[in-house]
Amino acid sequence: MSQQGSRTTADPSVDGDGVNRASERDSTERAAIDVDGLELTYSDGTTAVQGVDLTVPRGEFFGFLGPNGAGKTTTIKVFATLLSPTSGDVQVNGFDARSETRKIRETIGYMAQETSIDPELTAEENIRFACEAYGVPSGERAERVSELLSLVDLADVADKQAEEFSGGMKKRLDAATALAHRPPLVFLDEPTTGLDPKARNRLWEYFLRINDLGTTIFLTTQYLEEADQLCDRLAVILDGNIVADGSPDDLKREVGGEVLAIELERGDGVRERATTIAREFDAFADATVSETEDGISVTSEVARQYGTDLLVALRDAGLTVTGFNIRAPTLDDVFLAITGDEIDTAEMPDGDRGASQ
Repeated sequence: MSQQGSRTTADPSVDGDGVNRASERDSTERAAIDVDGLELTYSDGTTAVQGVDLTVPRGEFFGFLGPNGAGKTTTIKVFATLLSPTSGDVQVNGFDARSETRKIRETIGYMAQETSIDPELTAEENIRFACEAYGVPSGERAERVSELLSLVDLADVADKQAEEFSGGMKKRLDAATALAHRPPLVFLDEPTTGLDPKARNRLWEYFLRINDLGTTIFLTTQYLEEADQLCDRLAVILDGNIVADGSPDDLKREVGGEVLAIELERGDGVRERATTIAREFDAFADATVSETEDGISVTSEVARQYGTDLLVALRDAGLTVTGFNIRAPTLDDVFLAITGDEIDTAEMPDGDRGASQ
């Protein structure tokens, strides 16, 4: 079930039980991220990012998608002040990414793909250490630790060492440490990679909760369902350029029509032959035809009307259809239409199969 349009965001400058606190600079009217003409060229001459323009309003749940090598990680590193831009203007929480790096680091949280918690410390000790590292005043730490343990539903295991936790619990603890200083902006870099579906869904709940409390979230993910479920808006980066930007529903509408997904018996050149047949099929002259892992997909306004005719044509050409369905476009179809390839999840670990409390 999509979460778009179903949530409201609180003012992150308000304390209380919210996650955020106003930064030293009044940024109530500023975007969380405001980028104009970002370019980054490495010392070897490789241009990783070129001409990126992007604005992420405060309180938004924003998704950043792209194939490996598209410039996604480089862009995030610029936002987090780990890399300095070659050119362009980059403002994060109202601070300049070149001259005010310390201010930016004080007002962002970062949850990497690999957890950064100490397995020998308890859940409470991990969060307390994060509070100390981020400079949370000593008189506020006990309350902050208690608040965060409750937020990620680990209060009952606060005294257990993190090494005893399942993968899902470790990820939730990692999220809590990223929130120790109540940052108004949090970067989540493929935060649920390797988790089983139950643990992943639990993390989704916590991300939505902190977003509801006013935290701006910048998410990168290889799970397109995750982006569809969580994000208010998405941008797709390809070859260092943002090539699409909009809500998940808007992007799916841009694909147009319906998708005829055809599964084919495997064999040398089978998908290539099927693609050629579909592209030469008169009814699908204006269709988008792409190869998939299992066969081909045809996106067209007349997919339902003429889909059976195409199946017959494939059969007459000696190809064996093992399955097919007609459905509305998904973000996978958006990604395929934009990049010409399916998002690669082959290198992802299977995930923790233990308890995901």
